Amino acid sequence: MSKIDNILANATFKEHLSRINEAEIDRIYCLHGIEHLLDVARISYIINLEESLGFDKETIYAMALLHDIGRNLEYEKGVSHHEAGGDIALGILRDAGFDEADCRLICQAIKNHKELKKGEDKRSLNYLLFKADKLSRNCFSCKAYDSCYWEESKKNKGITV
Repeated sequence: MSKIDNILANATFKEHLSRINEAEIDRIYCLHGIEHLLDVARISYIINLEESLGFDKETIYAMALLHDIGRNLEYEKGVSHHEAGGDIALGILRDAGFDEADCRLICQAIKNHKELKKGEDKRSLNYLLFKADKLSRNCFSCKAYDSCYWEESKKNKGITV
């Protein structure tokens, strides 16, 4: 997966991830570091296989690794990490060797992973990222469960098998 190695080695990726880690050093809620990103990648890939969605493994891993890349700008400037993340991801994806069609598809999923549009295709990359991102959270064992801002209906209260 040379494109994924290119993302991991990318200076912009590493800088944003470092700033996210610094900003979340004392955070008691869900973190957005490499562990979360890899959880989302692995869950996405499993869903992709189980549901025969047909997405390329590098596309899935790139999407997952970059989906929260704008989080530090949300902390620093109050901008949407979804929008900022899609913009930042575009340059990283191009540098990593993804073609323009894949760049657009991945960036669209990043920009839309907070909420799904009504009637979103459950076989889309948007839906896959949204679902995997939510499933990656272990609310059932979270120390900050009671003070979490997530609505009760969104919290993962068990493991979905």
